[in-house]
Amino acid sequence: MSEANRPRILIADDHALIAEAFKRLLATDFDVIATVHNGRSLIQAAVTLKPEVILTDISMPQLNGLHAAERIKRILPAAKVLYVTVNQDPDIIAKAFRYGASGYVLKTSGASELVTAIRCILQGERYLTPALATTLTEPLAGPDGTASSRYRLTDRQIEVLQLLAEGRSMKEAAAALNLTTRTVAFHKYRIMDTLSLDSDAEVVRYAMREHIVFA
Repeated sequence: MSEANRPRILIADDHALIAEAFKRLLATDFDVIATVHNGRSLIQAAVTLKPEVILTDISMPQLNGLHAAERIKRILPAAKVLYVTVNQDPDIIAKAFRYGASGYVLKTSGASELVTAIRCILQGERYLTPALATTLTEPLAGPDGTASSRYRLTDRQIEVLQLLAEGRSMKEAAAALNLTTRTVAFHKYRIMDTLSLDSDAEVVRYAMREHIVFA
């Protein structure tokens, strides 16, 4: 395959060494157009570069891979999302596919499996690491618009929620999002009111329960 015709891949992982390792691994067969290290940068890069495949971890700072990819799929529905992660939680796997994933591979998988997964999803199929198939209690479903309390929050509120649940102060969250501290405070208290949360501890517990942050 010529350089010009190689599938274009965007890689997101909060560990720079891992992202670079994936880049070196895939460079022979694919055009790795960028590597990024948080969910907000992933959205910006995807919208700008329009990759065919997005290879992303789930747990990332500022915005996790699930919510970043969900937002990207609204803008670039044809993009294929492949999660490469250590997370084996069946609920997370199911949520990933509900949010539009095309594939899910463990970081413990072999290099050849990663290439196989990418080729599979480029052909319009879905891929799940075989070792995980037995952990699922129900068949994988595609995007279904399932309602949950998370969908009562706006995209901006989800960003604020993750940053606060990560332990950032309102001032730090404001700096990360290019907002004023007052605006972040407004979002925080709207979140707490919408979700009937009474304390910062309840905010963190909610964020963990809804897989916005991970332990």
